[in-house]
Amino acid sequence: QVQVVESGGDLVQAGGSLRLSCTASELTFDNYAIGWFRQAPGKEREGVSCITPSAGTVTYLDSVKGRFTISRDNAKNTSYLQMNSLKPEDTAMYYCAAWGWCSPRMRDYKYRGQGTQVTVSS
Repeated sequence: QVQVVESGGDLVQAGGSLRLSCTASELTFDNYAIGWFRQAPGKEREGVSCITPSAGTVTYLDSVKGRFTISRDNAKNTSYLQMNSLKPEDTAMYYCAAWGWCSPRMRDYKYRGQGTQVTVSS
């Protein structure tokens, strides 16, 4: 059974950094695009970043460009989201998901994690 698990969420001060990890098991990881999403209380879920299977293409939400970096290590079945210069408005539950291509909608991904909480204090 495929499992997608996020980790690395924490409480951090504004201006700080975190690195989230997304590990998938029981799938051929390098065949899948990995999308990162977030949802803050009372707000709609939004796509933060996506990386194609070969890492040839990456995309970012405008508000995180220049601060967040997505990457993947196919040998470890893991994707990373490095988040620098964090702001209070980055506070949210962060999710990752795997599917054949990048989509801005998490519902398009067949395999999804349960999320990891990121809280940025001012």
